[in-house]
Amino acid sequence: MKHEDIQNAVKKVREIAAAHPKKFMQTFDLAVSLKELDMKKPESKVKLEVTLPHGKGKATRYGIIADGELAEKAKNAGMKIIIGRGDLQRLAKDKKEQRKAIKQVDIFLGQPDLMVEVGKTLGATLGPRDKMPKPINPKDDLKTVFARFDKIATARVKDQPIIQCAVGTEKMTDEHIVENAEKILTALKEKLPKGEAQIKAVYLKLTMSPAVKIGEAVKVGEVG
Repeated sequence: MKHEDIQNAVKKVREIAAAHPKKFMQTFDLAVSLKELDMKKPESKVKLEVTLPHGKGKATRYGIIADGELAEKAKNAGMKIIIGRGDLQRLAKDKKEQRKAIKQVDIFLGQPDLMVEVGKTLGATLGPRDKMPKPINPKDDLKTVFARFDKIATARVKDQPIIQCAVGTEKMTDEHIVENAEKILTALKEKLPKGEAQIKAVYLKLTMSPAVKIGEAVKVGEVG
């Protein structure tokens, strides 16, 4: 995938968006259609966790599952969703409350000694949504933790041979979008057994725009 091809796709997506402006900040999504994957095999469910060189371009909403000193630090840091040990059993019985909390959080952080209990009580809800807590050292400075996770993008292959990942927002420069996309593609090639040979097509789009196929001849169409 050539650098210029991704640049051209970013420009095309912006042109399309300019003709139909939205009242909110849209996200650039990179979608990769894959081939030669047996979706019945667990190893085909490729998962990526990549540190983007230029971040995601928007604030990350954090929640934490913690007790004691770490929970207090989270409160002082302004975190709204703080789930203690005593809340886990209650939430396990209340799916509606679980979903409400999850909708307010992009990334959950977790106290290491609570992770097993989190898996037993909330794993079935958090796991499929890629929101299982990231264990952190209770002694770490939360601002440093936030700075690290603010740049991490996650994506996985689910039921179809497609992987999709946010690579920035409209307010970011074209070059930053391109470099973020390249980082995702490099990580994906390293994860696939046959590397780039298993990439069928790559697309770029904004939240509310049609997908633009990246290649020598930039095309607008459906992901697939």
